[in-house]
Formats: sequence, structure tokens, C-alpha cells
Amino acid sequence: MTTVLVASRNAKKLGELRRVLDAAGVIGIDVVGLDAVPEYPEVPETGATFEENALIKAVAGARATRLACLADDSGLAVDALNGMPGVLSARWCGRHGDDQANNDLLLAQIHDVPDDRRGAAFVSACALVEPSGREAVAFGEWRGTMLRAPRGDNGFGYDPLFVPDDDVAQGRSSAELSGAEKDALSHRGKALALLVPALRVLAGG
Repeated sequence: MTTVLVASRNAKKLGELRRVLDAAGVIGIDVVGLDAVPEYPEVPETGATFEENALIKAVAGARATRLACLADDSGLAVDALNGMPGVLSARWCGRHGDDQANNDLLLAQIHDVPDDRRGAAFVSACALVEPSGREAVAFGEWRGTMLRAPRGDNGFGYDPLFVPDDDVAQGRSSAELSGAEKDALSHRGKALALLVPALRVLAGG
């Protein structure tokens, strides 16, 4: 059994990777989060892109634990805000991880944007770094439209404000989709799927 560290304490992100591996038939990988390893100093995410930040986190995790480490950096790029919040998505309100405050601020900033200009995309970069230093990075994008009020209780972050363009979503927000539906469509699901071949090699098959 090969242990892969996900550089996150977000149980939903761990579950997402486990579901992607299950769907791809990859066995022999034990997915653990930061709570399962000794604490180590977290390196500041100073990258200008999602890819750079994902690699910063994955390299730090692999070096500190000697485990293969998978990290993602993801966020929301709103067309009317010229691609912002972007890499600042998790701390858009000035505090890291305050979903309610981030959503409230974003809604206030685009309240007067007409419906036909409320396009946006969730974007994700996932980096897999092995103790040997070998790296793999994958990128995923999920286009959609911003709502005027949150809908749904699933997901996290900006999910309640985002309606995917995909027909299968049938006008539901990302927070109204099941876990399996979101995995098949989402930015992170797309990026993780591209890393399945590398993860399969790690698993020995």
C-alpha cells in the first residue's frame, strides 16, 4: 500500500481524490491528509499562478514527510472582475477560508453585472511530487455563470454561487450536485483525472 499525502485538512478534498481513484479502478493507495502526519512548517503560497502555488505546497509536503504529496490550488475566475479573485479566492475578504465573507463580498462586487455578463470559471492546478523530486502538474477548468444568491448545501467555497454550463447540471449550482456528479464535471475532478496515470504508477500498477 502506497501512502499519498494530500496537503490539505479539508475532508471533502480527500474524499474527492478517493472517489476519483475508485472510479478509475486504482487500488493500493492510502490517501491521508495533513492531520495524519506530524505537523511541519507550511510554506507561504507566494506564486502568481495556481500551478506555482500547487507545486509550492506539494514540494513542501513531500520534503517534510518523505511521502508522495498531492496539492491543489484552485479558485474562481470571474469574467467581470478580470479573472479575480483567482489565486486570492480563499482569502478574498482578507481572511483565509471564510467562505461566507468571501461569497458576500463577491456578490456585492458583481451585484450590478447583468446576467449575460456573469460568466466565470472554477480553475484548479493539481501537483503531485514524489520524494525523489519527480513532479507532475495537471490543470482543469469548469465554466459557468454566477448566481445572485447562494443555492445548495453541498460543496464548499464559492460552490453555492456557481451554475455550471454543463447540460447535466440542469441549472443547478455546484452546491446542489452530488459528489459523483461534481467529480465528473469539476475543475479539480478534471485535474485529478489527468494525474491518475501517475498515481497508478505509484500504486504499482
